[in-house]
Amino acid sequence: MISSQTLVEKIWNNHRILSNEGMDLLFIDRHFVHEGSHHAFHKISASGREVRHPRLTFGVADHYAPTGVGKPDEAMSVMISRLRENTAQHRIDSFDLSDARHGIVHVTMPEQGLSLPGTTIVCGDSHTATHGAFGAFAFGIGASEVAHVLATQTLWQKPVEPMRITINGRLPFGTSAKDLALYVIAQIGTGGAAGYSVEYAGDTVAGLSIEGRMTLCNMTIEMGARSGIIPPDDITFAWLKGRALAPVGADWDTAVAQWRDLKSDRNATFKKDLTIEASNVVPMVTWGTAPDQVAAVTACVPSDGADDAALRYMGLTAGQAITAMPIDQAFIGSCTNGRYSDLLEASRVLLDNQVKVPLLISPGSAEVARQAEANGLVDIFIQSGATWARSGCSLCVGMNGDRVKPGQRCASTSNRNFKGRQGKGSRTHLMSPAMVAAAAVAGCIVDVRQHAGYRRSGSVPR
Repeated sequence: MISSQTLVEKIWNNHRILSNEGMDLLFIDRHFVHEGSHHAFHKISASGREVRHPRLTFGVADHYAPTGVGKPDEAMSVMISRLRENTAQHRIDSFDLSDARHGIVHVTMPEQGLSLPGTTIVCGDSHTATHGAFGAFAFGIGASEVAHVLATQTLWQKPVEPMRITINGRLPFGTSAKDLALYVIAQIGTGGAAGYSVEYAGDTVAGLSIEGRMTLCNMTIEMGARSGIIPPDDITFAWLKGRALAPVGADWDTAVAQWRDLKSDRNATFKKDLTIEASNVVPMVTWGTAPDQVAAVTACVPSDGADDAALRYMGLTAGQAITAMPIDQAFIGSCTNGRYSDLLEASRVLLDNQVKVPLLISPGSAEVARQAEANGLVDIFIQSGATWARSGCSLCVGMNGDRVKPGQRCASTSNRNFKGRQGKGSRTHLMSPAMVAAAAVAGCIVDVRQHAGYRRSGSVPR
């Protein structure tokens, strides 16, 4: 008799080809590549190999994609050209800059229906955990692993330990999945899930939109986890139905019937089990140089146990209030918060307001941009004084010429606040799209719940 299994264990076992010395060889259903994959392509070419299953590999230029704001240099153009040449040589479908499907890999691939329940998904990017929102076992891999997947469509992996985070209750007004993710990270730390695959459960998670689930899974990597996953349900199926590369007709019906069984068994064992009450979540803001150096917007920079090096780098003092902390610029975008619902949330704050600091808004994909333009969000952004840019990773990682100047403070919807992440000497404060928009309007960090226009707009979509 097969013992009770977690969702990840079920997917893992369905994809295991063989085992050897504590390692399992897994079949990989989807492999996403971007500009950083050129080393892997060179490696397989040097060994005389071809891509094993080019139809299961998809490319997109995102990290170095120019947004029309920063100043891209020749090296950036070379990186994009290499991806174009490598994918063409190996007959890989790649979403080039002029392609209508173009965008950030963790936004545009799901839009195309490529992130499906029960699949294994890898990419040479740590935030591949995003695709776990669809009930996929998705994780980031290194350059040598990218080459292995290209050559064999398989990957050797050591089994991961299962961890469950159950979240119940209603998220209060003014909070979002981003606040929830930062709150969870604050509870367990950046290493609290190291070596684990995190499964999210509870009525709060079941009530999140797909976009909210993607944000939550995206940030799971900031807890040190290998992946994050949410069991698929009717919300998942409704979002995927009709996507360009999703199953159709009888294949769709068969797939959904199989997907409904993708959940952990009732008696499945988790090595770690954590319960979170959603009603305790408030708008969150990072104050330091790691995602767990975070506090409620109504709180102060901690006095006890604060990282002195982080405080010095950020130019802050222990006990300093989070609110009224001045910012120099703001950014809305990234694979964490560059989806349409994120832009809608920000638009409710920016409507009939003017920004006091430069605000860069970069949509997560060309499709998100089309939606925002068609529904009038872009008009709101431009009228507020914000800069509407093209899609790409942009100011999240600062590889494409979009950067924060040394010593300047940026309110950002991105996923990491590491030293120099947004540019040498830059200071990053992570928060939700609505919080970033409110900060841009005020010129300092504020509590979006006190923003009159946002209060009138009602609760944002989940």
